[in-house]
Amino acid sequence: MKKRKDTLSTLLNFLVKASAALTILVILCLVGYILIKGVPHLKPSLFAWNYTSENVSCVPAFINTMIMTILSLLIAGPIGIFSAVYLCEYARRGNRLVKYIRMAAEVLAGIPSIVYGLFGFIFFVVALQWGVSLISGTCTLTIMILPLIMRTTEEALLSVPDAYREGSFGLGAGRLRTVISIVLPAAIPGILAGIILAVGRIVGETAALIFTAGTLAKIPGGLLDSTRTLSVHMYNLSSEGLHVNQAYATAVVLLVLVLIINACSGWLAKRMSGGNHGQN
Repeated sequence: MKKRKDTLSTLLNFLVKASAALTILVILCLVGYILIKGVPHLKPSLFAWNYTSENVSCVPAFINTMIMTILSLLIAGPIGIFSAVYLCEYARRGNRLVKYIRMAAEVLAGIPSIVYGLFGFIFFVVALQWGVSLISGTCTLTIMILPLIMRTTEEALLSVPDAYREGSFGLGAGRLRTVISIVLPAAIPGILAGIILAVGRIVGETAALIFTAGTLAKIPGGLLDSTRTLSVHMYNLSSEGLHVNQAYATAVVLLVLVLIINACSGWLAKRMSGGNHGQN
């Protein structure tokens, strides 16, 4: 029996290491392929302020991506975090409504983006008559990332030990003060992880934005102007077949943007987490 357990343990250990090695290899191959194909075509014309059919500049798309990311997070972030706080801290445990809300959030998180795009087109573009615009794309992305932020925040809050809450209540703090001063600071790394995943989905989204935000390569003058993000810009360049090299270069820009966002979020999470430990 002991020999069988040792063999099973060795096999599982090998599978875990092999899976990790395979994952790292795939990531390195993907990143290496993008860098090899894209870096040689990073030219100054690609970073011109205005887009033309000759320079196919990615600057307007880059700015549009940042604007859409910030607006989507400003809307979905507070709603998702406050919803998770209610489900974890205020709703009665064992409540059927909470169970249904969690199930609905999990289902919405797994819906293909094209479905969100069709919904956004029917509701925001047609029904509300916002047209193919920045606000239509932003609201569609907000609906897409809201279940993700809510579920990751909820899991982060559930991971906080109940002893923290009990200690705060024992010192006379109310529920709201306990949530703000004790629970949320302890759950910040998990909350930021969810926001990072949401940002990754925003900057990499294409299908939903083609139907709602459009493909116009210019910096919008208002919320009702059509626009395109980096992912849509890259898709258009590659699908046309005339600027494939510039599409690879745009992929490098998108990759660097995601890495910078992840690095800044990780640094912020460590700093805030370290500050909270120091205060405790």
